[in-house]
Amino acid sequence: MREYLLVFLVAASVTYLLTVVAREIAIRTGAVAAVRDRDVHAEPIPYLGGIAMLGGLVAAYLVAQRLPFLSGPDSPPWIFDDARSVVVAGALICGVGVLDDIFELDALTKFGGQVLAVGLLIYSGIQFRYFWQPDNVQFSLDKGQGALLTALIVLASINAVNFVDGLDGLAAGVVGITAVAFFLYCYQLSVSNGVTRATTGALLAAALAGVCAGFLVHNVHPARLFMGDSGSMLIGLVLSASAITVTTQFTNEDVAFGADGTRASLLPMLLPVALPILILIVPLVDLVLAVVRRTRAGRSPFAADKQHLHHRLLEIGHSHRRAVMIMWLWAGLIAFGTVLASLATGTAVWLTIAGAAVVTLVLTFVVPVVHRPRLLESADPETTGEATL
Repeated sequence: MREYLLVFLVAASVTYLLTVVAREIAIRTGAVAAVRDRDVHAEPIPYLGGIAMLGGLVAAYLVAQRLPFLSGPDSPPWIFDDARSVVVAGALICGVGVLDDIFELDALTKFGGQVLAVGLLIYSGIQFRYFWQPDNVQFSLDKGQGALLTALIVLASINAVNFVDGLDGLAAGVVGITAVAFFLYCYQLSVSNGVTRATTGALLAAALAGVCAGFLVHNVHPARLFMGDSGSMLIGLVLSASAITVTTQFTNEDVAFGADGTRASLLPMLLPVALPILILIVPLVDLVLAVVRRTRAGRSPFAADKQHLHHRLLEIGHSHRRAVMIMWLWAGLIAFGTVLASLATGTAVWLTIAGAAVVTLVLTFVVPVVHRPRLLESADPETTGEATL
């Protein structure tokens, strides 16, 4: 655990420091987000935060290679092979994002770059190969089936994170929270089954959580830098790829039984596919709603608008920061709830999840109703003593 904490701190520190460099590069290259009707920022903000995030990820990978626990003779040799493949594919998609941040690529060209990066990931061996059924029978996929399923999951994750990146700190916070949840899943799965704690999923999740934490310092409202497509596509790819590595690094019995020694509530066959979807359910729902909304209006599904979930939170009365925190809460509820349900069973588990859901619902829908009259009252000139003309 201590070496994973070091990986987290290295990723966070390097990302935090490189953000200043990325901001200067963005200003010099003209990669600046102008104020548009659908935006919520009031002044131009530089892009290219993805450069700093990639730097933090690479630094964490290089440091991890020097750590005895992760690189020692008892550690599986495939840890860094798989991690390197994810980092290289991440660098490629980050490069596509940088070009988009500077030159504003059209949607088809950007999607082609995403497919190229995912293709590199699959070519490197990061893909679904088989699933374990509850009766210990292995359900194998041929190369074409595994590649297609992998591409669908990773591309959906990339674009889901890209779509949700609409408020200061929102995407970095959502992905950072889910990365922490997924790290705990990988680590606890190793502990409860008595296998090596050194796994690609845990390594990438720790590094990704650190990258998001280091970037958030500069990105919380009011943001000094946006991650841009270079950052949102990068962290979406890394998160989904880290979940896919679980399918080949844990056996059926490892995944089937949770921390309490009983069979987990989610089927082992479905868990590897369900995890990247469930932990990103908030941005994925936003993505699906956006596509349906735009196609029904006769517009391109890639045409931007101002009707995302975070925009609706602002409309019902949440402030900018509170809307972001609400989205973080929903992401945390789903991510940690999924991990908890995957590792343990029993009434206490479901009561905990249900209680957290009730609290989140109250904070989402009740707080703005209660808070809005107070805001209106404080804005009343007769109450505040302001003179009227």
